[in-house]
Amino acid sequence: MTATPEPPAGDQSGAALRLRYAAVSDVGRVRKDNQDSGYAGPWLIAVCDGVGGAARGDIASATAIAQLRKLDVPPTDDPDHDLLARVAGALHRAHDRIGELVDEDPALNGTSTTATVALFDGSRVGVGHVGDSRGYLFRNGEISRITADHTFVQTLIDEGRITEEDARVHPHRNLILKALDGVHEAEPDLFVLELAVGDRLLLCSDGASGVLSDGRLADILNSGSPEFAAVELVRASLEAGSSDNVTCLVAEVVPDDGSPLPEPLVVGAAAERRSAYRSRGAMGGLFRGHRSGDTGELEPVRADIPEDLPAYAITADPIDPEAARYAPRAPRRFVWLKRLFALLLVAGLAWVGLAWAYSWTQDQYYVGEQDGTVVIYRGVNTQLGGIELSEPYETTDVRLDRLSEIEADRIREGIPYDSLDEAESKVQDLASHQEDPQPESSS
Repeated sequence: MTATPEPPAGDQSGAALRLRYAAVSDVGRVRKDNQDSGYAGPWLIAVCDGVGGAARGDIASATAIAQLRKLDVPPTDDPDHDLLARVAGALHRAHDRIGELVDEDPALNGTSTTATVALFDGSRVGVGHVGDSRGYLFRNGEISRITADHTFVQTLIDEGRITEEDARVHPHRNLILKALDGVHEAEPDLFVLELAVGDRLLLCSDGASGVLSDGRLADILNSGSPEFAAVELVRASLEAGSSDNVTCLVAEVVPDDGSPLPEPLVVGAAAERRSAYRSRGAMGGLFRGHRSGDTGELEPVRADIPEDLPAYAITADPIDPEAARYAPRAPRRFVWLKRLFALLLVAGLAWVGLAWAYSWTQDQYYVGEQDGTVVIYRGVNTQLGGIELSEPYETTDVRLDRLSEIEADRIREGIPYDSLDEAESKVQDLASHQEDPQPESSS
């Protein structure tokens, strides 16, 4: 778990709060497919940005949202019903589900998704974060980023090697170091924020945060309703030149007046995977039109759909739980055994490679120097991890101080040969060219 600096404390009065929210996703002006997914409900807002291109990042983000949305239920009075434990558990379930999909369809190998989640309990949010989608808190006219990017450029920023402005144009700005991929356990950042009336939470993919400054985000969040802010954030991102999918979720903290809770919204790839099952009574789009005025992308989708539809139409999960309950279950894939076998195979190949390399070095020789004397070494004239890869094989009576300066320098550097015969022939040649020692002059 990574500690994240918290913004100023929220409302401690204990008054009941609720969220008023909006969600908008747009494929953008460059991408062919929308690989972002978003969910906004009374108790949960979440954004996922799929990674993988041909490996279908849209499936990863939609699958993650299908798991995360199960958190959108009223809080209980159970003291063990910990916010962060619920968030962490949902993220790990999303991770595992993606891994199952990859096992079932190897073509998905390499797919992954970011995930930024805010789970609301009536006064606080438990935040979970993996990747480079972002969470912001807008309070009293000021904006603060509440998540830290798991990216290569963020490590450079943390080390003081580049600035935030440099990061926006860095050639490796899109390289993320953590994601939900079903393979590598990515420990999420987890923390809790106290909320106050008037606070606004923004969760967005990097299609927005990558082109809009904090100041511009604050200006938009400070104007209009959450619906207006979400639409304007997407529109402003596209006008600023975003080349990625853009997804923005805005949730405003308001007093709980006891009125019916608004319907959840699903946007982006998760909505596209459900669109064939959308009811005719679903909510219309927040906006539609050509690119000069607004984004003209999908409308948000109500999360309520006819009860007679199969579960996979609701969850964007390709497996129908009811059908699977009665169907013969396929034997569990021994993933751990496969990984162990792969590890042993890699270790075996590495051992074979090292054995071959060592055998090759034992057929190599070079003429070098030791304590001023010419020596034939067996091996190669180098080190590996501080270990010499050669050892003296034959000593001679040829001394460097009786050779020419040029020849002596060559010997000090080491003259390699492919066979012992060649090395011995060189030593014989050096011996025949030794200069007689100079007599000491008498004073």
